[in-house]
Amino acid sequence: MSAPEIVPLLDEGLGNSSYLVDLGDGKAMVVDAARDPEPYQAEAARRGLRIAVAVETHLHADFVSGSRELAALGARVVAARAAGLAHPHHGLGDGDQLDLDGLRLEAVGTPGHTPEHLAYLLSDGSRPVALFSGGSLLVGAVARTDLIAPDRTEALARSMWRSIHERLLSLPDELQVYPTHGAGSFCSVAPGGERVTTIGRERSTNPLLAAPDEDAFVTRLLAGFGTFPPYFLELRELNRLGPRVYGRFPALGPLDVDTVQGLIAKGAVVVDVRPVETFAAGHIPGSLSIPLRPQFASWLGWLVGRDRSVVFVVDQDQDKGELVRQCLAIGYERLAGELAGGMATWTSGDLPVATVSLVVAEEAAGTLVDVRQRDEFASGHVPGAVQVELGDTAEQAGALPAGPLTVMCGHGERAMSAASILAAQGRTDVSVLVGGPADVAAARRQQLTV
Repeated sequence: MSAPEIVPLLDEGLGNSSYLVDLGDGKAMVVDAARDPEPYQAEAARRGLRIAVAVETHLHADFVSGSRELAALGARVVAARAAGLAHPHHGLGDGDQLDLDGLRLEAVGTPGHTPEHLAYLLSDGSRPVALFSGGSLLVGAVARTDLIAPDRTEALARSMWRSIHERLLSLPDELQVYPTHGAGSFCSVAPGGERVTTIGRERSTNPLLAAPDEDAFVTRLLAGFGTFPPYFLELRELNRLGPRVYGRFPALGPLDVDTVQGLIAKGAVVVDVRPVETFAAGHIPGSLSIPLRPQFASWLGWLVGRDRSVVFVVDQDQDKGELVRQCLAIGYERLAGELAGGMATWTSGDLPVATVSLVVAEEAAGTLVDVRQRDEFASGHVPGAVQVELGDTAEQAGALPAGPLTVMCGHGERAMSAASILAAQGRTDVSVLVGGPADVAAARRQQLTV
């Protein structure tokens, strides 16, 4: 029997991969499905397959699992017994096997990223053909162990060392490894461009696996952790209990101006997803700028609580279906709707409109505020710039110097989000840099500080 075809399906924004596996006889398996079932259904239909099994490696913190959506379409959910899922599933523990009509799926206990974590070894007869490593062994990295609780981080890191060295590195060097987390995922410790690897490649090139012993591994791993969005602390339990099944995702409903104003008065947040330049030219005062792009969901989850009702301002040519998909992907369900007619409706009512100045590097004035992540800032920044991560802007706003502020990131999207937060807190002297630190350094004829 030939090796089964394995099709990766990438969520670029969240940095995760799911996998559709052709099991033969017209059946397919999906590993770590995202919430929207359509990509898996479409891929299976192209191959004349029916999705029969939906496998979960662990309780995900960074996205809502799609296994219940696939179950509603006829798939059997397979997950770690120790996860304690509160919805129908077939539970497996370390060493348990599942017969897949000629193929065999074996659960490999690999605690570390999470306590209940399982990797899955897919075999054709006696020959292993693939390892679905979930959040254990990644390409050039391992997944972080600090998403459960601070007092469990080190113990889970030690579990990760043992899982990899005692369970995974005993597998054949040529075995293909298919991780769930990858570049762009806040669950991953180290970024990278490739998504699939082999046991042998990780044994010889993974910098974390080069640690001489468990203590050194733990020290290196814990030193690499950055911050992560607050919703990560909520989705594990949502996935355990079982998220709502939609079948077909809803559309954004239109809201007139009076309704929008009423929702704002009741505490709704207005999220403006239009491009930076459009938001700068005119927006609803107090609204939050998060441009719609692949990373939209991560920043929505970082800057807006899941309990907040959200009103959107959208350009007519933007993909509203994609907007809803990204919201639901991370468990944001309180989507009140969109301002009907966009900003044109607001401005036609002679209502207040706010603006933000966009400046090029030569025009940057006052204090330069760099809102990139700490590791980005450490890799190179403008001398004298004040570093405040975008996710901390609301809390750190009061500590910023008085006087003009020029906010920057790498391109402008995060900078505009931060500027909108500062403006909502009453700062009127904020501009946004079009460009990044290299542009400022060039304009000032300085080198970046590392």
